[in-house]
Amino acid sequence: MKKITLLVLAICASITLNAQTADEILTTYFENIGGLENLKKVEGVKMIGNIQAQGMKIPIETVSMKDGRMYFQMDLQGKTIKQVFSNGEKVWIYNMMDQSTQEMPVDETKMMIDELKDFPNSFINYKEKGYTVELMGKETQDGTECYKIKLTKKPRIIEEKEIPNVTFYYFDTEAFVPILTEAEVPSGPAKGQTMKIPLSDYQEVDGIYFPFTTKIQGMPITYTKIEINPQISDADFAKPAEDKK
Repeated sequence: MKKITLLVLAICASITLNAQTADEILTTYFENIGGLENLKKVEGVKMIGNIQAQGMKIPIETVSMKDGRMYFQMDLQGKTIKQVFSNGEKVWIYNMMDQSTQEMPVDETKMMIDELKDFPNSFINYKEKGYTVELMGKETQDGTECYKIKLTKKPRIIEEKEIPNVTFYYFDTEAFVPILTEAEVPSGPAKGQTMKIPLSDYQEVDGIYFPFTTKIQGMPITYTKIEINPQISDADFAKPAEDKK
């Protein structure tokens, strides 16, 4: 892997700096991060790093697969905990309070599985998936001029109500990569709040560029290793035997 800066990406994109449509921006984006055909070959991604929470640096590992299987685990006080995981059909969450594994409610499960299967990139074949994109103009985010693109997916169904499924992506106008995403939380304790996820420190992994630094709910996340198409066992996505009752 080698680190790249937004300046290098800007040089790669210099011939298309005047792109004015969402599709032109997305075309340049795919070219800059490794090529659309290479992205389509990705079957899974493993990400290893650390999250900073409550003054602690906690080791984490995330695996996401094209078929909807995934897990997010952390090492906490010498114990490895799968916080969230899915076998592609069901989703389970580990309850830290009573130390039990609980299945996610049906509405939230469908919502999450749909998102997981939108892999590895929501913009790939977006028209065929029934999505729309719209260039909203330019905005400045953290001192960086950005193209603001609105991605609208099919509505979510939560408690028998259709909920809009919209995410805004802020693409650096020089580098043509997202540096921020913004979406409204559809359910749960934070329902209605706007979740902003910054993306930075793009690095190359086997010819494809990934952001190695982000922040979720105010907690910084830094990835130290990303692996494409990892060798993963089905058992890694299954509910633990001690919880199968």
